Amino acid sequence: MFWHNFKYNLKILLHDYALIFWTLAFPLIMATFFNLAFSNIESSEKLEVIDIAVVEPTADADPQQELILQTLEQLSQEGSDEQLFHLTTTSREEAERLLVDEEIVGFVDFEEGKPKVTAHTSGIEVTILNLTLLRILDQATIIGQISTQDPQKLAELAQAEAVNLHDTSPDHLSYTMVEFYTLIAMTCLYGSIISMAAVNHLLANMSASGKRIAVSPTPKLRLLASSLLSSYLVQLVGLGLLFAYTVCVLKVDYGGDLPMIILLAVIGSLCGLALGAMIASVMRTNENNKVGLIIAFTMFGCFLAGMMGITMKYLVDTNFPLLNQLNPANLITDGLYALYYYGAAERFWTSIATLSIITAVIIGVAVWGLRKEQYDYL
Repeated sequence: MFWHNFKYNLKILLHDYALIFWTLAFPLIMATFFNLAFSNIESSEKLEVIDIAVVEPTADADPQQELILQTLEQLSQEGSDEQLFHLTTTSREEAERLLVDEEIVGFVDFEEGKPKVTAHTSGIEVTILNLTLLRILDQATIIGQISTQDPQKLAELAQAEAVNLHDTSPDHLSYTMVEFYTLIAMTCLYGSIISMAAVNHLLANMSASGKRIAVSPTPKLRLLASSLLSSYLVQLVGLGLLFAYTVCVLKVDYGGDLPMIILLAVIGSLCGLALGAMIASVMRTNENNKVGLIIAFTMFGCFLAGMMGITMKYLVDTNFPLLNQLNPANLITDGLYALYYYGAAERFWTSIATLSIITAVIIGVAVWGLRKEQYDYL
């Protein structure tokens, strides 16, 4: 009976074309629009090499001035992948002329021995120059402290034959990835439409089949399990199609930890499944109203998670952290974000644990709602 009902429910779901659109086709359409909208956004915002000047240090310049000049020269090497500046070393008078003629955005000089940035504007290029200078000064301070407290350690550092740097970040860090993460979250939660439809077929006040099931001797728990399993299968197929389309066609890079990505997506889909079952069992209204509620809840959750702009996610995380800590869409998004940038660290597992707890609570409410179903007549 279990597998018979599983196959029967699966056929019903696959013949519901509105259901198939929202759960299978709509995420692919959204992914296409996201790709069109964001494919060129980062290349258009690519920072150009910044023209700056440095007032040439005097002959008795201190080591700090020499360090600043050497570092800026390193950051100005032509053809380097790390080139940030186009550097001109000149006199103060010539630097002021270049600034007035807008041939440079600013220059660094050493009045009274202290480095200072002079500029006529306060744009992002000047900000980058200031931050770079501060970073150099921080490093100089650290080196000075080490040389004072432990000269031998500084000597060992200077004589080291090689310094091994391990880049643990992905190849293509992209803030637009948050948009695709919210799309995955939306697909997981849209699966609740499928489970809602499956549970409706078991309710006597929602369908003719539900009336027959209500008076049948078949255990309701077995029927519910087979219906939810078929719903989960359709939901996972939709999620798999989205991953295949975005990775193989749109060339979206989700990072290399595929098993962890699948784990989070599976748990997120289970949360969507539980949400649909809860709404179907608790709400006393028609199917269209239930679908509308699921879509509204999902889109609002994705909105808070950054689907319509990553600034919203930052604002909610900063001002109303509890709201996003209980938002399933944000938990899925944040888990994928943490996995992409930091690997399977504490933040990722916190998202997994919280999402699992929320899913368990929703399942409990759904079971309670189904167990209290009573009818005066059928």
